[in-house]
Amino acid sequence: MAKKPRSTQRREDSLSPDRIIEASIELLDSSGERGLTFRALSERLATGPGAIYWHIASKSDLLTAACDTIVARTMNAPVDGTTPQETIRALALAMFDAIDAHPWVGSALTRAPGQLPMVRVLERVGQQVRALGVPDGNQWATVSALLSYILGVGGQNAANTHFALEQGLDRSNFLDEVSTVWSELDPDEYPFTRSVARQLRIHDDRVDFLAGIDLMLRGIESARGR
Repeated sequence: MAKKPRSTQRREDSLSPDRIIEASIELLDSSGERGLTFRALSERLATGPGAIYWHIASKSDLLTAACDTIVARTMNAPVDGTTPQETIRALALAMFDAIDAHPWVGSALTRAPGQLPMVRVLERVGQQVRALGVPDGNQWATVSALLSYILGVGGQNAANTHFALEQGLDRSNFLDEVSTVWSELDPDEYPFTRSVARQLRIHDDRVDFLAGIDLMLRGIESARGR
């Protein structure tokens, strides 16, 4: 009879919040948010749901904790940047790649406004905007615009990738089909769309993303100069 409490204690000690979060990330990456259930998690960890609830109160809390782990790794990783502009560029691309690798992170961030995952990104980008010399009164709007672009474009790219996987679509074939449709649009109604049809076929999502960041950084520099 005395052995059972010691065995239970050892199991609870080994079932740390970090282990639970890492297992959750694996489930989210493989099965998406629908696949993250306490039942699936308990099977993966070879324990009961009650032991997990001891550490994590709800699925919402678990999703936020998993999101925060990915964001913390991304924001705390060394970046190649000797100037604020280069650092912002590197941080933006790191978040783009993180959301691409973990598509659920984008939606998790939008459902946790003001919480630690978003605060980490806000703080890291905000420090660089301040280092650029942006006036205090303009810093909030500048950082908000950068975050909206980084998370919005990153999230949309991840959503596109997820949709393609669900539909069994090959990216190059899908873009070829859309490009063909665009090129056959009415030239009077859709002159611009027709003109970029060929570029759609060969474009690189990461390159386009960075081009947008560069446009924003040039705008920040121009506004500061004025």
